[in-house]
Amino acid sequence: AGERLTTLQRERDGIRGDYATAAAALSQKRTAAAKRLDQQVTGLMAELGMVGGRFETELASADDATPNAQGGERAEFLVSANPGQAPRPLRKVASGGELSRISLAIEVTTLGMDDVGTMVFDEVDSGIGGAVAEVVGKKLRRLGGKRQVLCVTHLPQVAAQAHAHLRVVKSADSNATTTAIETLDASARRDEIARMLGGVKITHETLAHAEQMLASAEDRKSV
Repeated sequence: AGERLTTLQRERDGIRGDYATAAAALSQKRTAAAKRLDQQVTGLMAELGMVGGRFETELASADDATPNAQGGERAEFLVSANPGQAPRPLRKVASGGELSRISLAIEVTTLGMDDVGTMVFDEVDSGIGGAVAEVVGKKLRRLGGKRQVLCVTHLPQVAAQAHAHLRVVKSADSNATTTAIETLDASARRDEIARMLGGVKITHETLAHAEQMLASAEDRKSV
């Protein structure tokens, strides 16, 4: 029994050494990957309307020294949405719209590195408009070329970039409220974009603008 115990202890020590070597190599790769991720996501945050914001990946040693399949450290995403603010945990400080846009930036940066088939974005256009909204739409369109992307939006600049347009309609009577989803053809989509642009009264100019936005999205290469 004593000899068997000595053998098992020797095997255990060898395996611990192998683990330490593998964990150290993983840590080096994580550190290098984190720097690239931080730079690229921070750059995209500026494009998505968070100029001066910063994204950081914090790699902290695990509290428990027991070998773990995830390696010797844990990752925490930190974010500063405004200039002059110290980065804090993303899970604690980001608003719904900011979280959606930062998630979009992460997904664009890491496109093709995972096997996620469907992504859902809600409030990704919260608090933005104009040119920034168009950039958000372009990034979503780029993702949509590789993955199925579902995006809830009220902005024509975002909706015009989609490969397909679904309209959600809610109706109510004295007995019940129902919701229906309609798939829009080319004509109906132009009209819906025009409605999003111009409100209640749709003019020839508004329709022409909607057609131009849709045509531009189809002709432009994904960015």
